Amino acid sequence: MKISIKSENGTAIAMLSGEIDHHTAKSLRSEIDRFVITMQPDRLAMDFTGITFMDSSGIGLIIGRYKLMKECGGQLEIRGPQPYIRRVLKLSGIERIVKIV
Repeated sequence: MKISIKSENGTAIAMLSGEIDHHTAKSLRSEIDRFVITMQPDRLAMDFTGITFMDSSGIGLIIGRYKLMKECGGQLEIRGPQPYIRRVLKLSGIERIVKIV
C-alpha cells in the first residue's frame, strides 16, 4: 500500500494505491489523520484511482476520515474509485454522506 499526500489550494489530496484491508488501514488512517490535524485543510480528497482491492476496512477508513473532517469544519470526497469499489461504496450508503467523483 502506498500513500502520498499533498496540499493544493486548501485541499489535502491523499493519493492511495494498492489494497485497503485490515493490514493496511491502520497506517493509512495514521498518516492521513496526522496530515489533516497538522495542516487543517478545508477539504480532504482521497484518490482511489490506484486502489485494486478494498474490504470493509476501507469503509471504516472513509467513515473515520469523514468524522475527522467534520470535526475540523471540512469536507471529504472520494475520487476515482474503480467500478466495483464504487458499487461497494454505494451499497454501504457512503455516497449519502461523502461526495464520490
